[in-house]
Amino acid sequence: MAKVLVSDTLSEDGLDALRKTDGIELDYRPGLSEEELAEAIKGFDGLVIRSGSKVTAKVIEAADCLKVVGRAGIGVDNVDLKAASRKGVIVMNTPTGNAVTTAEHALALLFSIARKIPFAAAAMKEGKWEKKAASGRELSGKTLGVVGLGNIGRIVADRARGLHMKVVGFDPVMTKERAAELGIELVSLDDLFRRADAITVHTPLTPETKGLVNDAAVDKMKKGVLLVNAARGGIYEDAALLRGLESGKIGGVAVDVFEKEPPGITDLIKHPGVVATPHLGASTTEAQERVAVEIAEQVAAYLTTGEISNSINVPAVPAEMAPVLGPYLKLATCLGEFLGQVETLSPRVVEIEFGGEVAELPHAPIVNAALAGVLDKFLENEVNPVNAPLVAADRGIEVRRETTSGKSRFATLVSIKVAGAGGETALAAGTLAADGSARLVQWNSFKMDAHIQGTVLVIRNDDRPGVIGAVGSLLGDAGVNVARMQVGLSDDGKDAASLWALDSRPSDDLLAKIRASQNVKEAYIVGLS
Repeated sequence: MAKVLVSDTLSEDGLDALRKTDGIELDYRPGLSEEELAEAIKGFDGLVIRSGSKVTAKVIEAADCLKVVGRAGIGVDNVDLKAASRKGVIVMNTPTGNAVTTAEHALALLFSIARKIPFAAAAMKEGKWEKKAASGRELSGKTLGVVGLGNIGRIVADRARGLHMKVVGFDPVMTKERAAELGIELVSLDDLFRRADAITVHTPLTPETKGLVNDAAVDKMKKGVLLVNAARGGIYEDAALLRGLESGKIGGVAVDVFEKEPPGITDLIKHPGVVATPHLGASTTEAQERVAVEIAEQVAAYLTTGEISNSINVPAVPAEMAPVLGPYLKLATCLGEFLGQVETLSPRVVEIEFGGEVAELPHAPIVNAALAGVLDKFLENEVNPVNAPLVAADRGIEVRRETTSGKSRFATLVSIKVAGAGGETALAAGTLAADGSARLVQWNSFKMDAHIQGTVLVIRNDDRPGVIGAVGSLLGDAGVNVARMQVGLSDDGKDAASLWALDSRPSDDLLAKIRASQNVKEAYIVGLS
């Protein structure tokens, strides 16, 4: 019998799905603290959680036979994925279970600010007849801008079209053709800001999306624009929203998510033009029932048959090939992550080329690892080698694989080439060192031999004396240790690129100083698996 612990409140239907599965023994103990969970997890093969349980490295280390953690919902921020992966624990979620509920809440928020429903309802409860002050506006015939066209964004767009709204969308990893099939006009972010009467965001919170709506963005918007955020706190800058509301540029704001939750009574929440709800996006009876049953069935299926569904951290690698393919999966992932973080193009074609010894190995797992690395930064749900091909196909991204023959200075070589919508391309190629570690040997026109792992500072600069010394001094003065540094020159010898392996991530202020250094053209911080 496989033993499953449920440490958060789960619906009876979800619990019954576990109880009724032959070969599963259920223990239901909701409300366990981290300390209690670390003690209780011993002896269990499976763990089912929601957002309340914190599956930390301490909990995972204490587990003596844990095989799978199932999260009823999308977010797995409360699970230490690295610790789980290191210990061989599969982490699953239910990526679509909350999509309809969250999309409906986003539209409810939009209606609430368009028709000033909370204000009118509150006035009625005080015996006031505020008919004139509560006069709103129609949504029919207006243009809705949807930032992020994943599961939730698409549902919002579909429902908005049913309201006879025109929908324009922005998504860096979707093609215009695929968007058109969904009834969405794909536009640039600036065009969306300029054209939309109302804007809703459905993206993950990343360095690229943090502060996406700021003063500069608000300046581009229509007067009276309505803004909704039911995705992640931090995508909108609170101060910019307040200034926009006070100036009249923003006609209303509705937020369900906050950088700190609960946020307390902030200036934004107190503003009369703001509707705020306590992260209710997934809070419906139907959604909670759905994700409970889904995760229960997924965990039970894995423990009884070995079937893996919606895995966050497990690559699809045949067991007998894992020792051979493992280093190449690491290499492909790091190359993809590197390109995904240092290049700004929106992927339309991803081509993976194999040369030398790796050309004789099964390619599919390596292709999937590379693809996951490239796409992961763009999407709300974590992309991994299991779901990367489906994510790419769903967004109209073409994936190609090639093998090369002939002489090469490398015994084995993996190259990733990404083409953008405008025909622009980016290339990263790598090989394995003698110890099996991943090495970057080419980035676009730069030839180099650089370790790619952990926190890396990437700099592109004019090939002039003093750049490396200046950057090194800035890092040293800030107490950031450099483990190693490698330099490569462009084919024409005019530009140089350097990769600095760091023991800690530099602050934003330090990165700004590096970018401002003489002859430095670009500087990025990338995090590699």
